[in-house]
Amino acid sequence: MSVAGEARPLDAAMVIGGERVEPEAWLENFDPSTGRTLGRVAAGGAAEIDRAVAAAKQAAPRWAAAKPVERSRLLHRLSRRIEEAHEELSLLETRDTGKPLAQSRADITVTARYFEFYGNVVEAYLGGSIPLGAEMLAITENVPYGTTGHVIPWNYPAQITARSVAPSLAAGNTVVVKPAEIAPLTPVRLAELALEEGLPDGVLNVVPGEGASAGQALGDHAGIGHISFTGSVATGRTVAARCANRGRPVTLELGGKSPHVILESADLDRAIPLVVSTLIQNAGQTCVAGTRTIVHRSLREELIERLVAELESISIGPGLEDPDLGPLISAGQLERVNGFVERAVGEGNEPLRAGSVPPGLGGYFVEPILFTEAAPESEIAQQEVFGPVLVITPFDRADEAVALANATDYGLTAAVWSRDVDQALGVARAIEAGQVFVNGYAAGGGVELPFGGFKDSGFGREKGFEALGEYTQTRTVLVRSELPAGS
Repeated sequence: MSVAGEARPLDAAMVIGGERVEPEAWLENFDPSTGRTLGRVAAGGAAEIDRAVAAAKQAAPRWAAAKPVERSRLLHRLSRRIEEAHEELSLLETRDTGKPLAQSRADITVTARYFEFYGNVVEAYLGGSIPLGAEMLAITENVPYGTTGHVIPWNYPAQITARSVAPSLAAGNTVVVKPAEIAPLTPVRLAELALEEGLPDGVLNVVPGEGASAGQALGDHAGIGHISFTGSVATGRTVAARCANRGRPVTLELGGKSPHVILESADLDRAIPLVVSTLIQNAGQTCVAGTRTIVHRSLREELIERLVAELESISIGPGLEDPDLGPLISAGQLERVNGFVERAVGEGNEPLRAGSVPPGLGGYFVEPILFTEAAPESEIAQQEVFGPVLVITPFDRADEAVALANATDYGLTAAVWSRDVDQALGVARAIEAGQVFVNGYAAGGGVELPFGGFKDSGFGREKGFEALGEYTQTRTVLVRSELPAGS
């Protein structure tokens, strides 16, 4: 797969059992920046998933038996190879998703870091012993599931593939990945690079296809021991229910409606750049996007004025031109975002449109939109839009701010802004979210930080050392021995 020429069609086939596999049928893949055909993507289904699971299960015993240091070295080699292919992968990510090139480059850096991090920590993922007395030895082992399935969304295909695949491989599992059919290029290319670096055949398999065919087949396959799913709440609930029927564990990351809580003593010079960046990053198509700003009433007018000024100055354009704000992923997503905005307007909420889409662009673009009067219980303030749409809500007391922050079904991330550290810490610890930042906001945090949601944002933890526990089972082994005579 090459990106030497921008206009060259890009096809994403399958990687199964160490080979590039051509599908029986293809789907069309579109360039979000132009709306034109980008290339073809394999239309994998139940047969292809079955073949990939069979290849993964055949490779599983040998991979699980490999010493941790051997798996570690292969993950480090893959990390270095990703860095060597950094620009190639960045261009693929931008062409496939439409995101600005600088954001894709940051994503590929993090992708490489996942394999480096789990290559580092797997050798420290130790079992333990439990003292039961002189006649009994009890030890615990961390045992891989065998083969894990990974359903990857379209917004961060490279990063999220690495986020779930790297710890699973490190723990000794083989994997089958189902990337989104509208953004498959980097997951397929990562599998190809892994093979080039010596990952054994069948350890990493990638089957693109639609959710109703390939995704469902993967989730239902009896040969899969654990499912990792990142996507919408509705689909996540379906996945969880189907896994429950099979008694299979699942890790779910299902999105958010993340707030910036700006207290009375906040430094707006520090807060505003991050409010802007977390709104427009990847065109707002981010599970941790800061799409609610809960601000002390005394700062509301200044905040709105400065946000509009900042947003009107951003550049909007095709991802390869590296603007501040690129397109949405698809015509369907553009229709979804516009639908949210139209319904909010129909409820009497007048939007502030910050900036405008340059004329002549053929892709799926939308300018940043602010709602400053929407009720906290309204759809636009409650539901994940997945676009650059911000709702601003005032408060008068800190306890009111906490109540507003917690007043959605989501609980993924949040930020608290205040010069009063005592107050900021108290508010942060009262917010129902898996990650809360004080006077900062790193979308999703670093690779080292456990990541996951409360409430409808999902369950289980990815990233950090904790992720290894998602991909292993604890086995306790007890040995009874007779004490030496005379003891």
